[in-house]
Amino acid sequence: MDALAERLGASFRRKLFHSYLIGKGFPGGSLGGSLGSSPVYLVKPLSFMNNSGRVVREVLRETGHIPADMLVVCDSLDLSPGSCRLRLEGSSGGQKGLASIIQAVGTGQFMRMTVGIGRPAHRGQVVQYVLEKPAAAEREDFLRGVEKAVVAILLLLAEGPARVMNEHNRKESSS
Repeated sequence: MDALAERLGASFRRKLFHSYLIGKGFPGGSLGGSLGSSPVYLVKPLSFMNNSGRVVREVLRETGHIPADMLVVCDSLDLSPGSCRLRLEGSSGGQKGLASIIQAVGTGQFMRMTVGIGRPAHRGQVVQYVLEKPAAAEREDFLRGVEKAVVAILLLLAEGPARVMNEHNRKESSS
């Protein structure tokens, strides 16, 4: 969210008694004015991932948007570091944050961008792996994934989901 906020000229603030940070950006500025003055709200929940649905429901109510208007960005153990994928709707796929959001808003009909983080060497290390900073050897791949996600989100705002899915959902070649 920080990398996207920088590109959209947004800064985060916390409202009193709210468990999230929110920023408002204007994609028209970063995309040559192609989207006019429609704001994009960026939200960083401060709650545990498993409780992020409550935050999303509150933000939707505050901004007057519906679930179909939103894009949720989350990590994925099933994608390799450095990759990202866009889905238009669906289930949680076992991701607890998505499950919380689906339960809180009552639908899985919202877009989600998953950014690959890969899997730890040992199955029992998942929680530690997800919460820690990436190992030095993987840091470049993680940063590449963040940049790909930012580019994909900006493309989504400018041209819609079909183009993003065409360019970013392809299987990566083993070069």
